[in-house]
Amino acid sequence: MLKSALGAGLLNFPWAFNKAGGMHTALMVELSSLIFLISGLVILGYASSLSNHSTYQGVVRDICGPAIGKLCGICFIFNLFMISVAFLRVVEDQLEKLCDSFHLNGTTGVMGESFRPWYADERLTMSILCLVVILPLSIPKEISFQKYTSILGTLAACYLTVVIIVKYYMTDHNVFHKREYSSSPTSLSSMFSVIPTICFGFQCHEACITIYSSMKNKGLSNWVMVSVVSMLICLLIYSLTGIYGFLTFGENAAADILMSYPGNDAVVIVARLLFAISIITIYPIILLLGRSVLQEAWMDHKYMTAYVTVSYERIVRVTLTVLWILVTLIIALFVPDISEVISVIGGISAFFIFIFPGKLTPSP
Repeated sequence: MLKSALGAGLLNFPWAFNKAGGMHTALMVELSSLIFLISGLVILGYASSLSNHSTYQGVVRDICGPAIGKLCGICFIFNLFMISVAFLRVVEDQLEKLCDSFHLNGTTGVMGESFRPWYADERLTMSILCLVVILPLSIPKEISFQKYTSILGTLAACYLTVVIIVKYYMTDHNVFHKREYSSSPTSLSSMFSVIPTICFGFQCHEACITIYSSMKNKGLSNWVMVSVVSMLICLLIYSLTGIYGFLTFGENAAADILMSYPGNDAVVIVARLLFAISIITIYPIILLLGRSVLQEAWMDHKYMTAYVTVSYERIVRVTLTVLWILVTLIIALFVPDISEVISVIGGISAFFIFIFPGKLTPSP
C-alpha cells in the first residue's frame, strides 16, 4: 500500500504547496482529501469481499453491471498506461541528471566543451534498466512478491524526505520564510487545482483490491487498519516533503523538487539514485494491474472458443508484459515534458478515488 502511494507525486508536492498559496492552505486541502481517500479504500475493500474478483475493474463490473464495468476497464487501462509512461519519464530525468553529475568534470572536447560518452546516454541506460530490472520484476503472475522490493522503495522515498528536511536547516532560509506567509491563493480554483497532484500522489486505490486479495487476513477491520495507517504514513511523508521543500525554495520550487538543488551535491545525487530505484519498484505493480485487465478480456474471449492451458496463459502474460514495457518506454523516451501529463493523470485518478467507490456504495 505504501509503495503504491509513494510515487512520482512526491516530487511535485513542494510545487503544489506553492500553487495552492502556501502550506496552510495546501495542508487544509490535503487533510480534507484524506477523508475521501480513506473512505474510498474502505469501500473498495468491502466491495471486494462481496465479489469473487481480485481486480478493480472486475469488482466494479460484478457489482455495478457490465456497462459501468467496461467504462471502468477503459479508464483503468488508459490511466495505468499513462502512469507507466510518467514513471519511466521521471526515471529518465533522474538518470539524465545523474549522468550529468558523474561527467560534469569528466571528458572534455577539443574546444573545451564537456560531453558524455555514448554509454552514459540516459536513453541507453533507461533501455537497459527496462530489460534487465523492470522486465524480470514485471513477469510474475502475482503481486505478493513485491512486499520485498516495496521495503526498498519506501525507504528511498523516506530518504528523499529526510534530505529535503536536512537541506532546509542547512540553508539560509530567512528569505524563503517570509514568502510562506505572503503566499495566498488567488482564487478557489488555484487552491483546488492541487487536488489532481494529491490524487496522483496518493494513487493506491487502483492497486488496493489486488493488494486486498493477496492478504491472508481479509477481515474488514484489518483492512480498515491497513488503509488508515498507510494513508497516515503517506500524509506524514508527503506533508513534510511539501512543507520543507516549499519553505526552502518558496515560489522558486520546481515541479520536480530535485531539480531545484545543485546537480553536484553528493547527498542529492544519492537521493536521485534512490528515488529512481523507488519508481522502478512501483512500475511492475502498475504494469501488473494494467496487464490483468487486458489478460482478463483476452482469456474471457478465449475460454468461449477453446480450453486455455497454463502454458498458454504464461505466453499471453509474458507477451503483454513485453509489449507494455516496450510501448511505454518508446513514448517516455520521446515525450519532451511530462509535467502537464501528471495533472491529467491526477484528474483521471480521481475517478478511481471518488467516482467508482461511490458507485460501489450499497444503497440504503
